[in-house]
Amino acid sequence: MEVILIQDLANLGFKNDIVKVRDGYGRNYLLPNKIAVIANESNRKQLAENLKQQAHKQAKLLADAQALAAKLAETVITLTVKANEDGKIFGTVTTTQISNALAAQEINIDKKVITIAEPIKAVGEHTAQARLHREVKADIHLNVVAAE
Repeated sequence: MEVILIQDLANLGFKNDIVKVRDGYGRNYLLPNKIAVIANESNRKQLAENLKQQAHKQAKLLADAQALAAKLAETVITLTVKANEDGKIFGTVTTTQISNALAAQEINIDKKVITIAEPIKAVGEHTAQARLHREVKADIHLNVVAAE
């Protein structure tokens, strides 16, 4: 079954993508929850018209995302956490902490778009990634230090 996504869905696609899914997944989850519509001829024509009208708006969003990625590339976030003498953190660094630290530097990024490849459980320099746009991913440089 082919469907047109109405909203972004992790591990499946972005809004306005035409994706092929299993029939049961489409009928029982995507369509009732209004996450997707069936990709029939009229919906495809409507999608083409909408994409044509949104092209200019998408170009601006892409430019904004690239500018934000450039700003993130030169920014280092310092997080102060509780740790023992060996530099091992009590707990882990979360995406919420990263998002709050970015907000303190007037960079507003939602915690849902930030991913951490490996759990940060030690003091030192680490990297997280932010998916700012479907074509733009930016690395967030973190400096994790122990609280005195």
